[in-house]
Amino acid sequence: MTQIVWIQIIVTIAILCIALAEALVLQYRKPGSFDWSEAWLSLADMAGRRLLGVLPVGIATPVFEWVWTHRLFTIELNGFAAFLLLFLGLEFFYYWYHRASHRVRFFWATHAVHHSPNQLTLSTSFRLGWTNKLTGITLFYTPLVYFGFEPKIVLTALSLNLLYQFWLHTTLIPKLGWLEWVLNTPSAHRVHHASNLDYLDANYGGVLIIFDRLFGTYRPERPEEPCVYGLVKPMRTRNVFTMEFSQWVALYRDMREATSLGSAFAYFIKPPGWSPDGKSLTTEALRAQQIRTTLT
Repeated sequence: MTQIVWIQIIVTIAILCIALAEALVLQYRKPGSFDWSEAWLSLADMAGRRLLGVLPVGIATPVFEWVWTHRLFTIELNGFAAFLLLFLGLEFFYYWYHRASHRVRFFWATHAVHHSPNQLTLSTSFRLGWTNKLTGITLFYTPLVYFGFEPKIVLTALSLNLLYQFWLHTTLIPKLGWLEWVLNTPSAHRVHHASNLDYLDANYGGVLIIFDRLFGTYRPERPEEPCVYGLVKPMRTRNVFTMEFSQWVALYRDMREATSLGSAFAYFIKPPGWSPDGKSLTTEALRAQQIRTTLT
């Protein structure tokens, strides 16, 4: 095996061991509080994703190769400025990928798997869904290749970005003071995973939280509003296939039953919960409904 494969194996084992340690701590502090079935589902997702990862079904690789051939420049990682540019560029495009994954139903059909656990633990971090390759999410980083970063460098940086996010999926770490202004922290990410109406569609950052602050999607964790984890309509299944494909089945059903081609396409690109009859359950519609209820 190559050195990269060995590194991946070692990192995976370390992640699993740390997640297990967290589970034991939570179980010790409050017996029965840790839902082991949620953790097993996350492990099943990871195992299935690794198996499917060997299939040549992704669309990003040929696109990256074509863009790399037609790139504007060639940027070598031979200094601090180049590393900083790659880091900030990746953070910027990750923010928009992540925001699109919540606001475009086609992308949400995969990303909802990550938000399906009804508890937030480190094991949540490796429940990512099996259909990422089919949706072409890595195409969000195509501009980095176009401006001169080699595709394998971009993908390696993305892997490190996702690795950073592992430790964010926990309830054991409190707010981190002034770091909350700059970094994506466990507190900020707890809000991101919460299904509370006030917390929905917030805190999309990877390593940094500055783009959320810049584009108005930052929400702080508030002690008077404890986070409730999971989907707005909680998923209770313990069937891994239901977990992986229920959102796709629902999207297909809505598009099939649409009364016009325009409505079918709108189901595809509009936010989760949208419907052509105006009886929407989008974040905006739910918040408007809450305001009307409060005023009356």
